[in-house]
Amino acid sequence: MKTGFNLLLWTSFVRDEHFPLLEKLAKAGFDGVEIPILEGDPKHYRGVRDVLKSNGLACTVVTNMPDAEHNPVSPAKKLRDNALDFMKRVIDCAQTLEAKILCGPFYQPVAVFSGAGPTAEEKARAADHARASAEYAEKAGITLAVEFLNRFEAYVLTTMDGVAEHVKAVGMPNFRAMFDTFHANIEEDDPVASIRRYSDIIVHVHISETNRGVPGRGHNDWPGIFRALRSGGYDNWLTIEAFGRVIPAFAAATRIWRDLYESTDVVYTEGLRLIQAAWNAAA
Repeated sequence: MKTGFNLLLWTSFVRDEHFPLLEKLAKAGFDGVEIPILEGDPKHYRGVRDVLKSNGLACTVVTNMPDAEHNPVSPAKKLRDNALDFMKRVIDCAQTLEAKILCGPFYQPVAVFSGAGPTAEEKARAADHARASAEYAEKAGITLAVEFLNRFEAYVLTTMDGVAEHVKAVGMPNFRAMFDTFHANIEEDDPVASIRRYSDIIVHVHISETNRGVPGRGHNDWPGIFRALRSGGYDNWLTIEAFGRVIPAFAAATRIWRDLYESTDVVYTEGLRLIQAAWNAAA
């Protein structure tokens, strides 16, 4: 098991001014960080990679479609092509970072809705996009871990059942599932049972509290979640994803209207303690 922290708590584009955070997270005891990639090119991320290495940190990568002009399920070929071009650039950046996992909701722009559930045609387009992305990622030695979102943020994939169907349709060995405890708390009837049911395809986990604040202060069934992961043989990244009001635009996008913690230091120190204690207790 490896512990990570998603840098979206502070930024959506890691620059020089964020490098002290990497040192702090390394000193706190994390094995790595999750780098958001929406902007930048491989040259930029070579510098980030070097700072990660100097702090003894590995990394995973997270991304999402940047806007409605990048839409894998659109009937417009141009928007689908935009989405694939974007994914290829992100994969190139992830390869530069030497990341082995690239996670996120790759199948649609966040908060873009059709007014209905996904059609068979949209599911097929999503699978085509994911397959092409996975083929490109395979050459870079990267596994794509697709994330379902809750119904207020997406409509194409909102449950682990949907993710499993999608993974099967894509049919690539390096296209698997991510389990996010925040979204599962909203959409899964029994989040723990869904982990057990799909342990064979889960390759990445976001540890995210029910209010997206400090892990352990909400009502997630952490003992059950960790027991299900360990009993299913999970031994990959446990990455904390928490949000706040550091970035006003991102706070608005994630609907964070109030302070959820005293400081960002509390999020990663308490969160890491929770992971370590719950993981050991689940042995």
